[in-house]
Amino acid sequence: MRVGFFVTCLIDLMRPEIGFSAIKLIERAGFEVVVPPAQTCCGQPAYNSGERGIARDLAEKMLREFEQFDYVVVPSGSCGGMIRAHYGDLFRDDPELMGRFGRLRAKVFELTDFLVNVAKIELSPGEFTGPVTYHDSCSGLRELGVKSQPRALLAQAGVDVTEMNGCEQCCGFGGTFAIKFGDISTAIVDEKCENIHASGMPAVVLGDLGCMLNIEGRLRRTGDTTTRVLHIAQVLAGDV
Repeated sequence: MRVGFFVTCLIDLMRPEIGFSAIKLIERAGFEVVVPPAQTCCGQPAYNSGERGIARDLAEKMLREFEQFDYVVVPSGSCGGMIRAHYGDLFRDDPELMGRFGRLRAKVFELTDFLVNVAKIELSPGEFTGPVTYHDSCSGLRELGVKSQPRALLAQAGVDVTEMNGCEQCCGFGGTFAIKFGDISTAIVDEKCENIHASGMPAVVLGDLGCMLNIEGRLRRTGDTTTRVLHIAQVLAGDV
């Protein structure tokens, strides 16, 4: 079966190696992966800024490029949440688009959710065995129900997870929130970093690059040069 891989802007521009790791996992599960070359943004920054026209144009573009596939996999709870939870709002006044979106929505999965519930992948312990702590990204957790899936995959891969306090609390990124409300965002990520340190773990794993960049950036700016901040795709694929 053919999987359309939605790369996401941040991965494409800042950490493309995460995308390659995710593709490796999907192919390992027996699926053909196609990366539509003209894909761009899911529209979330525009949507969150009130630019509904731009967001809708991007949503229609995504729909055209991905509705042909058996599944659509997104290595980000944030972008996956935008597509599944908010495109319906953008298309609500157009029955034809709503019908097409309804068919697409059923095929869109966050990476770990796809690997567990669709691909039913079986992993063997790899080179990376932990220990780590895990950060639950807001959109993946609250909009897509991603909670047990990454932990199940890490356990398969032999990675020992020690939960931190406040693992479900926001890291303070929130896309444009971190730009509009910098002081509040900093206070939130400082608490997240304190919880990571208190866990005693040498690495934190997560499934959303926005959170990853925010947490890693704050750790480094406050003098922590050793705590590793890892995307779950790289950990599972053995690319760290």
